[in-house]
Amino acid sequence: MTLPDPWRRLRAVTPARIGLARTGDAPSVAELLDFQLACAKARDAVQAALDVAPLVEALAPLPVIEVRSAARNRADYLRRPDLGRQLAEADRERLHPDGQELIFVIADGLSARAVAAQAAPTVLACLDRLPGRRCAIVAVHQGRVAIGDEIGERLGARLVVVLIGERPGLSVPESLGAYLTLDPRVGRRDSERNCVSNIHVHGLSPVQAAERITWLVRAGEALGATGIALKDRSGDPPRLGG
Repeated sequence: MTLPDPWRRLRAVTPARIGLARTGDAPSVAELLDFQLACAKARDAVQAALDVAPLVEALAPLPVIEVRSAARNRADYLRRPDLGRQLAEADRERLHPDGQELIFVIADGLSARAVAAQAAPTVLACLDRLPGRRCAIVAVHQGRVAIGDEIGERLGARLVVVLIGERPGLSVPESLGAYLTLDPRVGRRDSERNCVSNIHVHGLSPVQAAERITWLVRAGEALGATGIALKDRSGDPPRLGG
């Protein structure tokens, strides 16, 4: 007699590992191998290097400025989060104000694979929804979210959007996050940013993410603040009447 699987319907709506098949007290060989593969993909995502050339090609003819953080290599980056928040000394003097209103910073973070898959289409979808803006695009090796503050400050931008590879999980190793900060400058707190996360093939598409990001850009500029002062109501139905 075959018993009904009580977890089947729930597994159909989530990638989470629930109701795994077992052999006695241990998971089945198939489940164990799948788990080990997911762990390997997560480790590979963390260790992968950012390849800027495909970004430059995908975003052409828009120029992409390539810089590095103060972390000399991946080992430094993982051990010293503070170094990933600072520009390398050699790159600091390369950034000067040039009338940019909005900066897109693309950083590898903890998943360069996420950047490769999602960053360029997200930027292009945002630019389609923000016509006439003076923008710059900066690609950062070994970057963390807060490096956008220094980049935005040096370029004199009103607002910075950091697109960064999120920490890979055991179901999604290629998730991109977007962090928005108004009036970026060194020392900004995380509470002064808004985040749009889970941009990946099974989450938000680049177009869906761009809708939220550009709503937050306009709302943040109108309010004069981002972070806890700005609530994401991009999905709310439009108000009727005046």
